[in-house]
Amino acid sequence: MSSSSSSSRNQTIFITCLIFLWYSTNIGVLLLNKFLLSNYGFAFPIFLTMCHMSACAVLSYISIVFLKIVPTQRIKSRPQFLRIATLSIVFCASVVGGNISLKFLPVSFNQAVGATTPFFTAVFAYFVTLKREFWVTYFCLVPVVAGVVIASGGEPSFHLYGFIMCISATAARAFKSVLQGVLLSNEGEKLNSMNLMLYMSPIAVVFLLPAALVMEPNVLDYLISVGIEHKFIWLLLLVNSTMAYGANLCNFLVTKHTSALTLQVLGNAKGAVAVVISILLFRNPVTFIGIAGYTMTVMGVVAYGESKRRNK
Repeated sequence: MSSSSSSSRNQTIFITCLIFLWYSTNIGVLLLNKFLLSNYGFAFPIFLTMCHMSACAVLSYISIVFLKIVPTQRIKSRPQFLRIATLSIVFCASVVGGNISLKFLPVSFNQAVGATTPFFTAVFAYFVTLKREFWVTYFCLVPVVAGVVIASGGEPSFHLYGFIMCISATAARAFKSVLQGVLLSNEGEKLNSMNLMLYMSPIAVVFLLPAALVMEPNVLDYLISVGIEHKFIWLLLLVNSTMAYGANLCNFLVTKHTSALTLQVLGNAKGAVAVVISILLFRNPVTFIGIAGYTMTVMGVVAYGESKRRNK
């Protein structure tokens, strides 16, 4: 009995530490991105995304091939490779759009807009797969959208271009999740998220490298000139990129050791924690209307998740 109790306690401690690491890496990447793009003048969101994907490619290979955290899954056909490449491009669009938006918007508002992901997921799921939810589930999406509309009206640092990029990134993130369900629905071709990241990351780097060189041609000159004066910028980029992989790894492990529903609940709470920390760190002004709008959005997301669970 004591052995069972000790095992249960150790499992609880392990999951708690895992959730703490998941929060730390996710929020850490978000805040470091904001610091680099806005406060440090690192105006190269495409190159920053390429750094993240490069770290994910290298560390995924080490984790799967050498450390064997999960069994290696092979790509079995050319069509499967093309599907993974499609997912990689959509994923790149979502990350680049999110990074660009952080240059113009505070983290708090960025998270409020990002919370509308379930709305876009439901829309894309309907048009792509013709999958319909119960009317109560769709009704729960009303406060999700209304909350962002209210938060936008009450946001002192509102920037139209940043808002458009943030909405685009959120939509791309939702589209990627729907595409992943459709393109990798074949049971013989399903990949877990770690192996999917292993194959998606190098493809993303191949697309992002020429894009960065064409659209951000000054990035290398900037890194060399600033790197000589402030050498810790290289360390910041390294830590930031490593955290990006850590966030994906922790996301996989939390899902594995808890459940998708627990992950959704924790994700909602994580957004709120990120908002509070960003306001304390960056001192961006907030209004009561903005806070009320974000709260409405989060409550709508919680209601949407609960409705989907009950109607399964």
